[in-house]
Amino acid sequence: MLALKSLPEIAAELAGRIRARRLRRGWTQAEMARRAGIKEATYVLFERTGRISLLRLLKVLELLGLVDEIDRVGRQDDLTGLTLADVVQPERQRGRRQKT
Repeated sequence: MLALKSLPEIAAELAGRIRARRLRRGWTQAEMARRAGIKEATYVLFERTGRISLLRLLKVLELLGLVDEIDRVGRQDDLTGLTLADVVQPERQRGRRQKT
């Protein structure tokens, strides 16, 4: 389950899945970086550690035809378990402070 993993673990697993897709296409790390328009060292670091900027990750995902998957993040309208108070913020009231 995703919630039981640390953020570095999630990043490393994502990098591993991207690496597997790269290898299935028969691309080297250098070729993957060139095709994505990023520096080879940046891509190598990503595969090794999972660290990469969001824009560079999007370039890699676009190259692999996966950018639509990340575009869906946060679009669900699943509000199960939320109350109206969780969704609607109370209106702010204006007024003068009382003198003490």
